[in-house]
Amino acid sequence: MTQREELLKEVVGGAFLPKTPDRIGIAVSGGGDSMALMVMLAELQACLRAELFAVTVNHGLRPEARQEALLVAETAADLGIKHDILTWSGWDGQGNLQDRARRARYDLLADWARRKGIPVIALAHTADDQAETVLMRLARASGADGLSAMASRRRLDGVTLVRPMLTLRRSDLRDFLRARGRTWVEDPSNSDSRYERVRIREAMALLEPLGLTVPALCNVADNLSSIRETLNWYTFTEARGLVGFEAGDLLIARAGFRLLRPEIARRLLQRALMWVGGAEYPPRRTAMQLLQEAISAGTGMTLMGCRITVGTRAIRIFREHNAVAHLTAPVREVWDGRWKLDGPWPDAAEIAVLGEAGLADCPAWRDTGLPRASLLASPAVWRRGVLIAAPLAGRAEGWTATLVRDTESYFAALLTD
Repeated sequence: MTQREELLKEVVGGAFLPKTPDRIGIAVSGGGDSMALMVMLAELQACLRAELFAVTVNHGLRPEARQEALLVAETAADLGIKHDILTWSGWDGQGNLQDRARRARYDLLADWARRKGIPVIALAHTADDQAETVLMRLARASGADGLSAMASRRRLDGVTLVRPMLTLRRSDLRDFLRARGRTWVEDPSNSDSRYERVRIREAMALLEPLGLTVPALCNVADNLSSIRETLNWYTFTEARGLVGFEAGDLLIARAGFRLLRPEIARRLLQRALMWVGGAEYPPRRTAMQLLQEAISAGTGMTLMGCRITVGTRAIRIFREHNAVAHLTAPVREVWDGRWKLDGPWPDAAEIAVLGEAGLADCPAWRDTGLPRASLLASPAVWRRGVLIAAPLAGRAEGWTATLVRDTESYFAALLTD
């Protein structure tokens, strides 16, 4: 084994230290990067003392995908690694195909890992992927978050995603496979110039003589990652003193908010919107700028299924009625991803939004101290069009409404990548 190959394995193995998990999942598409990752981890297994599991996601978008997954299964079996194939069939022809497929892939991987009791999944992103991502986001005029590109670790639905090869080059990984007589597949989309990443990859050859090399772009990502972490920390500390909660609404002290630098205010607000609305991704920077201008003007607005109002003392962020107007949940299930109602369930009852009709049947709603607009979007128990209970609107009738989205999760999210 060459010194270079030893270095590659040392980098990959070191990503799982100091406390190596008992089980490690490996996402393997069949391409050179992920096949190299699987072979390296197989060679490192005795040192890591971890049980390895490989998984391939077949998005069902190309006829060759099934055969490629079988190649991975064959290689995994040869390496003594258990392998599963997950199939996605959710493409309906709407929206951005690559984005939808990527999200579905991560959802499938996380679900697979939880079912298998696997705490960590290794992903095969390389320094080349990192550099390409930086350029793609630079073209979109991204800020520090976008240009920080991919993190070496992140949490997803209780599973840790690890990228142990972010400092390694694609060409070195293929040399590693060739030295072991291993084969891999090349996705034809990797040479299709209709895709942005392929065009960026082609442009990088022209940028290298100007100093915009893969290592240089990765350094940019590392530098901005440090800046992002610092911004997140300051946002977290400010939020601890400014943010409170009331019946599922998030409140920000207006006097203190006025003193925040715009970037800290933006981060605090976007996480507030995600916490209240349950969105996976934050709104675009232009939308956030409009929101900050509306708050400065004292007018507020609606955004991402949330309504933002500006009072004398506090900025209140709560669910917008229209966003949940047609949302229902069966008995004892969570409504809107955050409310659980408990009480004397009658037959045919369900959870739905309180709305105008329901609020009209809650004569004591003003005694709650909650704004009318907030209560309109609150959960209530209905049975065949008749209001049974509205725990947040002063008509409990033996019912309680519990927020399942922990308030501490808002603060924790401010520190995440």
